[in-house]
Amino acid sequence: MSVSKAQIKEVRSLQMKKFRDELGLFVAEGDKCVEELRKGFELVSLYREGENATRTEIEQMSGLQTPQGTIAVFKKTAIADGIQTALWADRPASPDRQDLILALDGVQNPGNLGTIIRTCDWFGVHDIVCSHDTADCYNPKVVQATMGALARVRVQYTDLAEWLKAVSSQHSDVRIYGTLLEGKDMYEVLKAPLGPPIKGGRKVVIMGNEGNGISEEVRAMVTHPIRIPSYPKDAETSESLNVSIATAIVLAEFRRGER
Repeated sequence: MSVSKAQIKEVRSLQMKKFRDELGLFVAEGDKCVEELRKGFELVSLYREGENATRTEIEQMSGLQTPQGTIAVFKKTAIADGIQTALWADRPASPDRQDLILALDGVQNPGNLGTIIRTCDWFGVHDIVCSHDTADCYNPKVVQATMGALARVRVQYTDLAEWLKAVSSQHSDVRIYGTLLEGKDMYEVLKAPLGPPIKGGRKVVIMGNEGNGISEEVRAMVTHPIRIPSYPKDAETSESLNVSIATAIVLAEFRRGER
C-alpha cells in the first residue's frame, strides 16, 4: 500500500499550528510515544515503515532529522470554554494529589513545555493551565518531549490572570505559589512543620517565562512567593534555572511534603 501525496502533504502540514488548529489534528512519532498517546487520544491514521509506508515516505512526512519509522496522526482534545470553574468541579480538595494545579505564564520553548508536561505526569499533576502566549502543547517538538505524557495531563489555555482571579474568588482555601527571584526560600515556606500550606486545600504553582519570569498582572495574584535558593547561600552563580528544571525541583518539594 502506497501513501498518497495528499496524505504526505497533510501530515507535513501538521508541523504548523495554523493547520493543526484548522484540521483539529496533531502528529506524533516513534513507537513508544505513539502507543502512549493512543491511551488518551483518538487515532486518525498510522504509518509504519515496512508495513504501509516506505522509508522515503516516512522521511517525507517526518519532522525529525532522524525519523523513527512510525508516524501517527491524532485528533486534538477539544478545549472547553469556562475552565475558570471547571478544573476543580470534579476534583474536590483533598489530602491526595488531585488538588495541585500547575500554571504556566508565557513558557515559550517547546522543549521546556514538553519536559514540564512529562514532569507533571511523573508527579501526579494532572492539570496545567497556560497563558495564551505559552507554547502550543500540540507542537510536534512538545509532543515528542512529553513521551506520551500528554495522554494523561490536561493542558488548557486561558487568560491566566483572569483565571486566577476567578479561582481566588470561588475557593477560599486556594494558595497561589509563584516562583520569583524575590520570593521566600522554598524550603522554609514548604517545610513539613508548617503543615497546612502543603497538606490539604487547593494549590496553584505558577512558573514564568524563560527570560522575563512571571508577568506583572499574574504576579499580583500570587499569595505565596517562593524561590529555589542557590547553594551555598549568596554564592556567585547563574542568574536563574531553566524553567523545566525549576518546575521539577518545585514539584518534587511539594510531593515530598505530602509523603
